[in-house]
Parts: sequence; C-alpha cells; structure tokens
Amino acid sequence: MSAITTIADLEQLYGVPGDASTEKVADRITPPYRTLIERSPFAALATVGPEGLDCSPRGDLPGFIHIHDDKTLMLPDRHGNNRIDSLRNVVRDPRVALMLLIPGSTSALRINGRAIVSAEAELLSSFYVKGKAPRTVMVMTIEEIYFQCGRAILRSDLWNPDKHVDSATLPTPGQILASMTDNRVGGEDYDRTWPERASQTMW
Repeated sequence: MSAITTIADLEQLYGVPGDASTEKVADRITPPYRTLIERSPFAALATVGPEGLDCSPRGDLPGFIHIHDDKTLMLPDRHGNNRIDSLRNVVRDPRVALMLLIPGSTSALRINGRAIVSAEAELLSSFYVKGKAPRTVMVMTIEEIYFQCGRAILRSDLWNPDKHVDSATLPTPGQILASMTDNRVGGEDYDRTWPERASQTMW
C-alpha cells in the first residue's frame, strides 16, 4: 500500500481550505465558544507521552469544565479506575487537546493547548459535587479553539435514538474481562454489581 509522505502531496490532493475553516479559529474563548463549553457534558481528552498517544472520555454535569478566564480552562479528574494515563502524560508532556460534544448539537468544539496537573486544596474545593472533590484538576492554557462542522455527527446519525445500538447485542465489561483472564476477573457478578458500585463512586 502506497503512502502519502509529504505535506505538498496532501495539499495538492485536498486543495485550499475555505474561509470558514480558518476564520473560526481563535486563540482565546470567545462569547459563542463560552456558551458551547458551558453547555457541554462530555469531552474527549487527548494527551501524549513517551509511550505514545492516549484519548480518554470525560463526562460530568454541563459546565463541568470551568472557565477561569478567556485563556484558561479547568478540568476535574473525577473518580475512576486510577490508571491515570492522561495525567501521567500531562506531567511529562503538557500538550493536550479536547473535543467537546453537546447532545443534540451537530457542532463539536475543539481546543488545543498545554496543561498542568494541580492538587491545590482551594482549587479542588471549587469542584465539589455532592460533597466530593476531585483528586486533581487539569489546568489548560488555550492555544487555539474552534468549532468542527457537523458532517461527522450528521453522517453517523449520532443523536438519533432510532439508531442507538441495543446494549444487549454487545459484549459486557464482565464478559470482556472474563475472556481476557480465563474467568479470573469479571464475569456475571462483575456486570451485576457494577451499576451499584458506579452509583456510589460517581463523584
């Protein structure tokens, strides 16, 4: 299989981007972009480290990403599995990217920049939900922010409930774990007890 190996070849193939593709890019949070951030309950967080790239889901109540000022976002790290892949990466390489989604909207919001990880007590306390604070907060300095047009969401029909997959047709986490550990981890008990565990450790 042949590969395209130069930027010149790519640009010759795709041509020049239109004004809408370049004029939408800002180096700070504009009022419309502020609205999108405040309404989003979900983000994909991309980081990079010595082992390679990582992309991790982040979800919470709308507005969970705090806007400190027009150049700074703050993202809490809620209760999880303690792998801390993203945080390990940020500590070693500050480059990060976010893609925010809003249910029902065909636009995605993309944000690139650099981040640090903080466990400062006063900062953590500003993210309390149901009496619980995150373990850390990622503080991101924005380098560029822009919306992504809706073609991908429209093509995928992402928000159409008639197209949602029946979860009963998919392998469960317990089944996946059992198959990978010769039934040592996971199984029916894992799936049966997980909803209660999750409800007790959501934040």
